[in-house]
Amino acid sequence: MTEPAHHDVTGTGPVLLIVPGGAGHPMGLEPLTAHLARHFTVVTCDPLGLAHGRLGLPVPDQRPADWSEGAQRVLRAVLPPGERAHVLGTSSGGIAVLDLLARHPQRLAHVVAHEPPCVTPLPDGARRRDELVAGLDGPERPPAEGESATPMGVFLARVLRPFTAWTPPAALAHPDRLTVAAGSASRGGLLHETAMFLAGRLGGAFAEFPGGHLGTLDHPVEFAEALTETFRGSSQTSA
Repeated sequence: MTEPAHHDVTGTGPVLLIVPGGAGHPMGLEPLTAHLARHFTVVTCDPLGLAHGRLGLPVPDQRPADWSEGAQRVLRAVLPPGERAHVLGTSSGGIAVLDLLARHPQRLAHVVAHEPPCVTPLPDGARRRDELVAGLDGPERPPAEGESATPMGVFLARVLRPFTAWTPPAALAHPDRLTVAAGSASRGGLLHETAMFLAGRLGGAFAEFPGGHLGTLDHPVEFAEALTETFRGSSQTSA
């Protein structure tokens, strides 16, 4: 039997699964999860195990499906029978949770995908993606393997290129369970435009959250409060 993906649990209440951005390392999320743990059982996924002793080991090219299947295994392990989970994914984690909602909606109450960089579906998506991945193979890229490996090195080498090539499905079985969010400080930028486009394409809601792309780190309390209100609103709508 395949083991659940690496994860940490804190708090009590309904299950809230978080899939971090970048290479999935949950660094810096402690203030956010501490605030959310007042209301939720916060389950923070670490898809590649980078915070659990695997940083520096070889990592193959990643796909959103790899992360969403890992998240699904975590939910099987932590969700009480008959309950559904709230889900937050940000940046690359936002792409993973979109894939999770498309593949495994049955036990998901509501999914918030915050600034997912899946720009390929945009009308000029090919050009926009080229701009995002330009220079990935340059000499200044931090290492992805060995003693000096960094999460950013893993992200640039193994995550960014395949994740930005991901294309969402034409339709979701439960679009009412989706909110695509962007930071208020991202207005006018590519990822704000992408979030609005994806919400319209998939039939989900669009919302602005505090801060920019790193709102989970820069404004953890305000972000947690906005996220909690989003989940409460979705529960009232589906009731």
